[in-house]
Amino acid sequence: MRFDIISALPKIYDAFSVSQIWQRAKEKGLLECHVHDLRDYTNDRHRTIDDAPYGGGAGMLLKIEPLVQALESLPKLPNCRILAASPKGRRLDQPFVENLAKLEQIIVISGRYEGIDQRFIDGWVDEEFSVGDYILSGGDLPAMVLMEAVGRLIPGVVGNQESITEDSFSSGLLKYPQYTRPPVFRGLEVPSVLRNGHHLDIEKWRKEQALKQTRQKRPDLL
Repeated sequence: MRFDIISALPKIYDAFSVSQIWQRAKEKGLLECHVHDLRDYTNDRHRTIDDAPYGGGAGMLLKIEPLVQALESLPKLPNCRILAASPKGRRLDQPFVENLAKLEQIIVISGRYEGIDQRFIDGWVDEEFSVGDYILSGGDLPAMVLMEAVGRLIPGVVGNQESITEDSFSSGLLKYPQYTRPPVFRGLEVPSVLRNGHHLDIEKWRKEQALKQTRQKRPDLL
């Protein structure tokens, strides 16, 4: 999987890309992450990437020219989608992420300021995505959320594949409660069913608890 990020703040991705999981995945050739500075695709000495919106209004918009130049400079694999982070976009949920993980390449346009010239969205972007019904200062954090969510689904990136298939939302339910040692702490005990070694009982308990958690915390998923 290849990720290309077009951003006005490319250095914000440095800490993300040096995480242990990403480093191992890059060494194995499973993931690539290329971050492109939008200002490198401007034609004026001030490296201008934004301008005031027609019709007035607060804030500035990312200009279409540097966005198109940046996008057209990138190599594109056959199975590629171009996404833009936007509060108007589709919610980034697990089914969406699983579909994205089937691609060879994802290009993410990270917005900044008040947004992006709509002509670029209409003409060059395949889909907009959102990480929630709230406003952020830019699209860089959503871009990193997308890369984390998609990247971990690529076979071999996460060492224990079972941990992926049992994650919350993978079954359509929230994950069951989990416990580790010690078995008792200040009178708080690990449920006995998890300590009896009977795998069928454990599996049944986990399914029941996952359903209970979902009913209590996310009934909209049922």
